[in-house]
Amino acid sequence: MLSIVRGLKKKLAQTKSGFIGRINAAISLRGKVDDELMEQIEEILLKCDTGVEMTELIMDRLTRKIKADRIADAAEVQNAVSQIMQELLLNDYADSQNMWEEIDARPYVIVFVGVNGVGKTTSIGKVAHHLSRAGKKVMIIAGDTFRAAAIEQLAIWADRAGAVLIRSQQGSDPSAIIYDGITSSLAKDFDVVLIDTAGRQHTKDNLMQELSKIDRTIKKLIPAAPHQALLVVDATTGQNAISQATNFGKAMPLTGLILSKYDGTSRGGIIFNLKHKLDLPVKLIGVGEGLEDLEVFDVHDFIDAFFTTTNEETS
Repeated sequence: MLSIVRGLKKKLAQTKSGFIGRINAAISLRGKVDDELMEQIEEILLKCDTGVEMTELIMDRLTRKIKADRIADAAEVQNAVSQIMQELLLNDYADSQNMWEEIDARPYVIVFVGVNGVGKTTSIGKVAHHLSRAGKKVMIIAGDTFRAAAIEQLAIWADRAGAVLIRSQQGSDPSAIIYDGITSSLAKDFDVVLIDTAGRQHTKDNLMQELSKIDRTIKKLIPAAPHQALLVVDATTGQNAISQATNFGKAMPLTGLILSKYDGTSRGGIIFNLKHKLDLPVKLIGVGEGLEDLEVFDVHDFIDAFFTTTNEETS
């Protein structure tokens, strides 16, 4: 457990510094508890993509705690902010499960959706790698038939992960290749099927209708599938993630989120807002470019890595 937290702490260093570090620096610099300090904390929360509603909730709880506990020391404000944000995360993720432990069907079908450029293909490769190393027989279906480059990129990831790739010619009907792939997975006894879909803007109705068709196609063969429909969200896009999830969810019922590039953003507040706002859990977080750099979002590990102070780290 300790090594997991230490590794996660290193991967989240930039995000932690940009978010929690800015709050702590503002509190230390101000040195006293007054209206100006409260305004600074609120501004940092908003600039770090915590969202208006979540920011208001944090500030309301902080104000009440300062009054109730008669906090006059800036260092105590720092502890109070940390405590409030941890409590909010723990509350939102009280019933969360480890995604790998949810794999309880055969084949277990996971669909990946998202807008262009969010790291969807990379996330699929990392998931395939993890499952293959866990002894699962993994198939990847290249459902993005619009871009030949997307298919080739997925082929590279599949090879690295030790997964079987099902592909078709560029321009083929995505639902047809997905139907053929799932049929093959049933016949050949695969454990897990990972389905890539074309990156699409969530505001394009025709592309969303195609996603609904893919959902219906999967259900023709496995009525309970997809067992997971994961929206891949680029952590650096901020609050636009909310509208993406809302629109994608209309086309295919979503079960969770993959927050990619979380190690590369200096505005980490989005993770405090997504579950609270959407009631969609963050299942995985991308924390690097390597095959191993995809972490299950375990709220306790995340809190230990994200809120530990320098003194605690070295003790």
